Amino acid sequence: MKYSSSKENYIKAVFHLQQEHENVSTNALADALQTKPASVTDMLKKLKTQKLLQYEKYHGVKLTAEGKKIAMQIIRKHRLWEFFLVEKLQFGWEEVHEIAEELEHISSKKLIDRLDAFLDFPESDPHGDPIPDINGKMPVLQQSAVSDMPTGSMGTVNGISDQSAEMLDLLKHKNIQLGTRLEIKKKFEVDGSVEIKIRQQSPVNISRHVAENLLVSHDNKNK
Repeated sequence: MKYSSSKENYIKAVFHLQQEHENVSTNALADALQTKPASVTDMLKKLKTQKLLQYEKYHGVKLTAEGKKIAMQIIRKHRLWEFFLVEKLQFGWEEVHEIAEELEHISSKKLIDRLDAFLDFPESDPHGDPIPDINGKMPVLQQSAVSDMPTGSMGTVNGISDQSAEMLDLLKHKNIQLGTRLEIKKKFEVDGSVEIKIRQQSPVNISRHVAENLLVSHDNKNK
């Protein structure tokens, strides 16, 4: 069944919010979608009627099995389009989210399956987020935040939690991208900032916020 772009946006928003809380409040959903709580309530009633979510007033909302299946399909399309835009059309990783927000509503399963094959079945998008496979299974990526890594350890950047344009632009300015190998040189307890070293470059300092949102695969090898 094909759903409207608006319904798909609600389903995806509930899925993402459920990663933090099993039951999602209407206010949290209204904030995420930048709309009024009354509008949210109306849409939730429609989605409940279609058996895509469980909703009880004052008790929050959560997706049904069918709702989760739809969410995975939307996320798969979004992340495949982001990968395509960066890898094949040379868009910057900070440019692709809004374009993918539009492309994710294309309903042709045949097109998306062929896109996946054309891209050689990537497991993660340009921001390091895992891409669900054709069966809706999400790969589990081994990641830890730079802020959690011990001094002297090394790792390879494989994800970004905060994917705002401002964060991605800052990382680009510091020559940090997916696949960048870095070493933790020093951690400063006073403000949570971390000094890192990338290849032959001089060490650079990143803030607590960046360190908490920069994800790496930790290989436990010292320089």
